Amino acid sequence: MTFWMGGEDVLAIFSKFRNYRIKACLFDMDGLLVNTEDIYTITCNEILEKYNKGPLTWDVKLQLQGLPGFEAGTKLIEHYELPLTFEEFNNMNVISQDLKWPTCEFLPGALELLNYLHEKNIPIALCTSSNKTKFHAKTSHLTEGFKLFDAVTTGDDPRLANGRGKPCPDIWQIGLKKLNDKYDTNITPDECIVFEDGKPGVVSGKAFGGNVVWVPHHDAYDHLGDVDAFLEGKGELLHSLEDLDKAKYGL
Repeated sequence: MTFWMGGEDVLAIFSKFRNYRIKACLFDMDGLLVNTEDIYTITCNEILEKYNKGPLTWDVKLQLQGLPGFEAGTKLIEHYELPLTFEEFNNMNVISQDLKWPTCEFLPGALELLNYLHEKNIPIALCTSSNKTKFHAKTSHLTEGFKLFDAVTTGDDPRLANGRGKPCPDIWQIGLKKLNDKYDTNITPDECIVFEDGKPGVVSGKAFGGNVVWVPHHDAYDHLGDVDAFLEGKGELLHSLEDLDKAKYGL
């Protein structure tokens, strides 16, 4: 039997108020918490311009976000047919990036959300494809937020096997294990929110089994495609971390 309220199926109404049991939150970093994706775009375009290529567009960038550095760099070199090895491209990139990392800042709602979760004693883990050196370069001036994390996993963590970066789910599994080990808990993936901005990260979050909150860059919206089909009912799209409905997730 189907019941209707104002033309809407009652089951559909109740599905909007799913009883989430969120016990932990796992975060990507670049482009989600801090505006480093803008710096990546600037430095890539500096290199592309030297070879009369580019600019880097969001239909390409969406496929690179969240990937390990070597994989992302190789894909970019191939796409734009740059006459460079990965090592040459990376060296040029690093020199420019290192000058810019100290200027990066928290994105809207990021610091506020981290503080809120910390005050509510919700365990939080950072799971970033950036290696440890880049992580420190990007965050050393933003310690008021990053000191709140209960666990940090970087892309060069020895527990992350070669070839198992995003879109594989491994980095989220490692992050959750660190939280469970630290607090002697048994939190499961379906009790976690995975916060991401990039498509590979969303794929990895779905494979992990978490509740994905996708917050893409505002310039990426015209290139997202069919969002509902991509999320497969395993998450939601937000314009900003400021828009997170905490009550919906029981936070």
